[in-house]
Amino acid sequence: MSLIRELRELYRYRDLVARLVVRDVKVRYKNSVLGFFWSLANPLAQVFVITVIFKFVIRIGFPNYSAYVLAGFLPWTFFQMAVLDASQSILHHGPLLKKVYVPREAIPISIVISNLIHFGLALLVLFVYMAALGVPFTLKLLWLPVLILFHFLLTLGVGLAVSCLNVFYEDIKYLMTVALNLLYYIVPVIYVVEQVAKNVPARYEWLYTLYQLNPLAVWITAYRHVLLPPVPDAIGPQPLEPVFLITAAATSVLSAVAGYALFNRYKWDFAERL
Repeated sequence: MSLIRELRELYRYRDLVARLVVRDVKVRYKNSVLGFFWSLANPLAQVFVITVIFKFVIRIGFPNYSAYVLAGFLPWTFFQMAVLDASQSILHHGPLLKKVYVPREAIPISIVISNLIHFGLALLVLFVYMAALGVPFTLKLLWLPVLILFHFLLTLGVGLAVSCLNVFYEDIKYLMTVALNLLYYIVPVIYVVEQVAKNVPARYEWLYTLYQLNPLAVWITAYRHVLLPPVPDAIGPQPLEPVFLITAAATSVLSAVAGYALFNRYKWDFAERL
């Protein structure tokens, strides 16, 4: 019941959340000539390097390989940036929280939403890139809002948790940086999960199952299935199984609920730390 009460309180301040989102979007590119496109510069540069190395040097790849990498890189970037930004959001807005009353959770939530807006704009650029490559658009795109919703819930839950914990233990932001750097290679960003499914020995099939229980890995794979044609059979089998999608959806919802519950459990202790 307390969570429902807190949600009602947050809803009362929805205009404040909207203003915080607009402020974050504007401040991020203030006095910048290229504005939003700076947020694309890093992922586009990395995708270019990855494509050159894997497709032309290591000779691992398939038609439109760069589109598959970009379709994985953009969801990953949203998760990474939202979590890292949220981790320091309460400490960064400490002076504001001391002066006026605002629901504490409005701060990290607005941070995650502003990153979601950048992710949506980046997807539009991906659509243009796909059109330039001649990649066909299909009715599978209708599933895109559903994927974004569950991806957002997963990111929001993690963001709320780390923003809370970082108030008490500032090591959290450093641990998250290290953890995300490792996670980058564990989830299928620079490769496709079909390659994992093909190359895992039968005796280690349990490791592949564990791999697919990572909701972020499932959502990145789902984005590729929705946005792009199937990976060629020579690369590996199509591993997007319903049981993993259902598990990832349940985990994402649980992440949001648990992160919000943790945040609300300790948010009134923030004043002693700020």
